[in-house]
Amino acid sequence: MSLVGKKAPVFKAKAVVNGGEFVDGFSLEQYVGKKYVVFFFYPKDFTFVCPTELHAFQEKLAEFEKRNVAVVACSTDTEQSHWGWLQVEKAHGGIKGITYPIVADTTKTITSNYDAMFGDYDVSEDGHLIADGPMIAFRALYLIDKEGKVRHQLVNDLPLGRNVDEAIRMVDALQFNEENGEVCPANWVKGSEGMKESHKGVAEYLAKH
Repeated sequence: MSLVGKKAPVFKAKAVVNGGEFVDGFSLEQYVGKKYVVFFFYPKDFTFVCPTELHAFQEKLAEFEKRNVAVVACSTDTEQSHWGWLQVEKAHGGIKGITYPIVADTTKTITSNYDAMFGDYDVSEDGHLIADGPMIAFRALYLIDKEGKVRHQLVNDLPLGRNVDEAIRMVDALQFNEENGEVCPANWVKGSEGMKESHKGVAEYLAKH
């Protein structure tokens, strides 16, 4: 299910912020009307591809912030697990130094509502709850505009790490469209020309390129 063009699902949950502070009732609603949001899911704490992604977002955090973008992570682990991982040095496979919020989706409802869950629950013939997958998040990412609407969605399978520069490029593309009213052609990057959304516009662009 694509959430693009729809209101981002609302939630309130526990989270760890500023590298180790617990908060209750964390919500993306705090950013509506104020900031864009890159909200990304990762499968598990204390795993392998995940810390490379979390550190990659941290390394580019200043780039997101200067674009007025809040970066928020989420997994189905507990807030205590997030906190514990935040105490482990990067050189030992930990995520110490991560400062953006990490949401604890312990009920798995946030992951489910964003359609990022690897697996589904069902009930067996004898009435037992069963699952056909590990019930953890895929590597899903959502770019949410200042009105709270999802404008970009990406979902990777577990072995496939994301490109943080591509997330920044999509922020740039969205903001370019909002500011100039032009659309972004294939392989557009910040600083290159856009295209008028018309037959004449595409003809002029293709003639140049």
